[in-house]
Formats: sequence, structure tokens, C-alpha cells
Amino acid sequence: MRRCSLQLLVAISLAASLPMQAYAGAYDDYFQAVKADDVAVVTSLLQRGFDPNTVEPERGDSGLVLAVREKAMKVFAVLLQARGTDVDLKINNGDTALMIAAYTANKQAVAALLAKDAAVNRSGWTPLHYAAASGDDDIVKMLLDKAAIPDAPSPNKTTPMMMAARGGHIYVVKTLLDAGADATLKNDAGMTAIDFARQSGNQDIVEGLTYRLKKAGKL
Repeated sequence: MRRCSLQLLVAISLAASLPMQAYAGAYDDYFQAVKADDVAVVTSLLQRGFDPNTVEPERGDSGLVLAVREKAMKVFAVLLQARGTDVDLKINNGDTALMIAAYTANKQAVAALLAKDAAVNRSGWTPLHYAAASGDDDIVKMLLDKAAIPDAPSPNKTTPMMMAARGGHIYVVKTLLDAGADATLKNDAGMTAIDFARQSGNQDIVEGLTYRLKKAGKL
């Protein structure tokens, strides 16, 4: 009787561990497949009930975020259409898939995420900050067309124009000005977009912004 009880306990213990082992295997397979842009494996796991919003521990990347980061666009398309995928899931540092797509100048991903109503405006750093920092004028315009706030303030009140001015992205600066961005705003360090441009040696932006402000009677 005692031997039977022991065998039963062992059997129960093994059975309980199998789902965890299976999950661990699927977890590893999933993120490896996303990195490799392996649609077949990702699709199979999703069909078996794998949660598309599962995150990996290092950065808190979901499969969708990782697909954008790795430019795994076939898997990205599958995950974007998967039932239950959270397009606005934030990773550990608060970034979203749209923010990473904007920063890496991935127009295809930006367009697809915007079509899925990914959040354009949010508190703190925004996709527009990231697009302005990377200097992709097309993505900046795509975000503005979706009502991105031109003067969105970061946690230290740095605006997208300041990011563009620091990076020397004169066309982005002009696009933001034309969208109503205010070049006189200051961040918490008391710096304007002109200060950012001057600090980075982008004299053309310094002169352009100075001209626009004088013409508008703001300087």
C-alpha cells in the first residue's frame, strides 16, 4: 500500500511538471522563431494557444516589439493580425512597438501599426520624439497626420523639435515648424531648439530657426 502511494505521488509530481516544461520549450522556441523571422513556428505556437503578449525578461520585449527590433517583418505581420495582440504593450523602459519602429525608421512597421490604431500620443517620450531624433521626415509626417502633438513634452520637457535640432535634421525641424511646433519652448535645463542646434554645431538650423522666430516677432 505504501509503495502504491509513493508511486502515485511521483506520477502526480511528474504530471504537474510537464506543462511547465512544455511552456518553457514553447517560450524559447517562440522568441527564437521571432528573431529568425520564422513564420511557420510562430504561427504553429499561436494556433496552439501561445499568448502573443508573452514577454522575454531582458528588456520585456513582446514578440511584436522584438519583431520590429529585429526587422522580422514576416513574423511582425503575423503577430500584428494575431488575436489578442496588444500593439501598445510597453517594454521595461516604457517603449512601444511604434516608438521602436519610428526610431529605426521602419516605415512599413509604422504604417501597419498606425493602421491598427497604435497610440501616437502618450505621456513622456512619444513616437514623434523618436522619429524626430532619427531624422525620418516621412515618419514624422505620418505621425503628424495621425494627430501627433508637435510640442509633446518628454519627462524633462524636451520636445521633438529639440531632438531634431540636436541631430541636425533640418527637414524635420521645418516639418515640425509648419505643423505649429513652438521653437521658443525650453526644457528643464532651460534649452531651446536653437540651443540644441548650436550645441551640436548645426549652424544651418540655428540660422533657420532664428530667421523664422524674427519673422514671427518672437525673437
